[in-house]
Amino acid sequence: MTSRPGTLAIRARLLSFDADPAVDGEAAAIRYVEDGILVIRDGIITEIGEGPSLARRLEPGVPLIDHRPHLVMPGFIDPHLHLPQTQVIASYGAELMEWLAKYTFPEELRYGDSGVAGEASRFLLDTLAANGTTTAAVYCTTHQVSAEAFFHEAGRRNLRMIAGKVMMDRNAPPGLLDTPQSGYDETKELISAWHGHGRLEVAITPRFAPTSTEAQLEAAGALASEFPDLPIQTHLSENHAEIAYVAEAFPWSKDYTDVYERYGLVRPRALYGHCVHLSGREREALAEQGASAIFCPTSNLFLGSGLYDLAASRALGLKTGIATDIGGGTSYSMLTTAAEGYKVLALKGQKLPAFEAFHMLTAGNAAAMGIETRVGRLAPGLEADVVVLDSHATAPLRRRMERVETLAEELFALMVLGDERATVATYAMGRKIHDRYHAGQRGLAPKLDQPAMPRQPQGGESAQ
Repeated sequence: MTSRPGTLAIRARLLSFDADPAVDGEAAAIRYVEDGILVIRDGIITEIGEGPSLARRLEPGVPLIDHRPHLVMPGFIDPHLHLPQTQVIASYGAELMEWLAKYTFPEELRYGDSGVAGEASRFLLDTLAANGTTTAAVYCTTHQVSAEAFFHEAGRRNLRMIAGKVMMDRNAPPGLLDTPQSGYDETKELISAWHGHGRLEVAITPRFAPTSTEAQLEAAGALASEFPDLPIQTHLSENHAEIAYVAEAFPWSKDYTDVYERYGLVRPRALYGHCVHLSGREREALAEQGASAIFCPTSNLFLGSGLYDLAASRALGLKTGIATDIGGGTSYSMLTTAAEGYKVLALKGQKLPAFEAFHMLTAGNAAAMGIETRVGRLAPGLEADVVVLDSHATAPLRRRMERVETLAEELFALMVLGDERATVATYAMGRKIHDRYHAGQRGLAPKLDQPAMPRQPQGGESAQ
């Protein structure tokens, strides 16, 4: 193997998913190498294989970062969160519509200031990296400058991110309202300036039907028609009061989903946040037209919105992602999000096994967002966004691992007991963007040849 600038190798236990364990079975879906090496060249994975044999073929000049005994996976992907809600997360005691009016809208008014939006973008991206999240679908505010600030910061870090300027022309404070024309024009300007810039994509982002007139939904549909490959993000059927309002505001509609269908907004790469109270017809329509439902368990629990029905979605072939929904959601950690998803589904009489959960956090969310050919797996040709996880990061985890016998048990315990502390390092395009041993350097990337500092194995910590 010939060394060249920009080449890097990572050695660890490697875990990725070639298919969905819930659909294709664990044997066909799981790719696990207990002692593996991932070779990265110019930010792209070029080879993955057994560590001993691959190490012998590495040229002496290739930096080899040894993360053993830790677990390396594709970076986590978060398909639904809100940039301006990092300072209203954990606000007390309200259901959705009251929560928006009391906390969210007043906070969003501040984001017409590029300094406010820039500082929030830096905080959000640093915090996502600390939690092992390398890609997200992000709602900015109605202010064009909020999206520009986010794209600037994400682009500076060379991250794969999707974001959009919210379109909202009613039922919000005057300082947050745009118009059908300005929402259209400003989104189109963002597309021209930022879509395809590095690894960035612009999403068409009508907040949700209650805050858009039919004229604005028509403008969003016009954008969707002009840009058929762009992602779309909005909210759907989060709680009963919202659904009742939509029925009153759009009396011609069969149901909530029909409103979006009418304006051409139900299609592949359309990300529908929540989808808690869908009818069978709605699930079928979303599935047939290739849209994705985004399950937001911590938000649905915190706001008392309801319990997502994963089994019903799977039965109809509706793609489902799982997301934090910061700041209605209460944790930046995708591990915590999956753990709460397990509990939500348990209340529905359903289960979320560990392999299925970690598939959702990586390859499953990539497929839901339509970026599965770019990220979400450890495979040659994909972008080298990876997270290094320590399943012994805390005393409770270390004690639990003393009785763990299988990889599935280890992953489930990591999901339930893990959080930001389990993130050893996070890489984007092969560049380290978080290192827990140098947490003060958030947002700064150490040199590619800087060795990892793995903790020595402790009693009972053999790789499973």
